[in-house]
Amino acid sequence: MTTKITLADPAAAADLGTYLARAAAVVDGAARLVADAGVLAVYAPVLTPAGLLDDAAMVLGLRTLALADRDASVDVVVPIASLRARLDAAVGGSIGVPTAVHSVTWAGIVPPRGGWVRLPTPVDAGMLAAVADDGIRQVAAALPEDPGEAVVRQVRQAVWNEPIPGHEPLPRGAAFAAMTLGFLGEPEEQAGVFELGPWSRLSLRRGHVLVKRRAWSLAR
Repeated sequence: MTTKITLADPAAAADLGTYLARAAAVVDGAARLVADAGVLAVYAPVLTPAGLLDDAAMVLGLRTLALADRDASVDVVVPIASLRARLDAAVGGSIGVPTAVHSVTWAGIVPPRGGWVRLPTPVDAGMLAAVADDGIRQVAAALPEDPGEAVVRQVRQAVWNEPIPGHEPLPRGAAFAAMTLGFLGEPEEQAGVFELGPWSRLSLRRGHVLVKRRAWSLAR
C-alpha cells in the first residue's frame, strides 16, 4: 500500500487541513483515506451510532481531491490529529500516510462508490443552513446544566435524526454536517440528493454528506 500520497494541486493541502480541523471540532477521532484512480476520498464522522443496538443514522462528511499519481492506492483509517500533523509538514503537496488504527467501528461500514440514483428534488443550501441552525438551538435548549455524555448523545440523536421537511430520506443531521464541515456556500446553491439502498448522499460544490439511514426507515 502507498505510504505517501501527493496532491495534484499542492495548495489543496491547506483546504484539506481546514476540512479536517472542522471535522475534529465535531468528533476528534479518525478519518478514512481511500485513494484510487487518481482521486483521494477523505471520510470523516459527524454523527455515528453508539453501538449495534443504536438506531441512529450514521452521517459522514466526504471531501475528494485530485492526486498527482493515478496509481496511488490507499484504504486506511488514521487519526485525524496525526493526519493534520502530516499536512502541516507536507512539502509540495506530498503527504505521509499516518499509522492505521483498527478500533473505529463506523469505518467498517463502507459507503457505496457508484450506482447512485439522483432524486428529482434538490435542496437549497439556504434551507440546509436554516435546518442546522434550528437544530443547534434545539440541542442547546434541551441540554441540562452539566449533562453527562449519555444525555448529550440522547438529545443530539433525538434532534438530528428527525427528517428534513420535504426531504424525508435525509435526517436533519445531514444539514448539521454540511454546515459544520463548511460545505454550505451561497444560499441559492442547489444540493443534489442521491439514493442507493439504505444510503443517501447530499452533494454540494464544497463536499458531500453521506447518510446510512436507521433500520426502520421507510425510505430504504
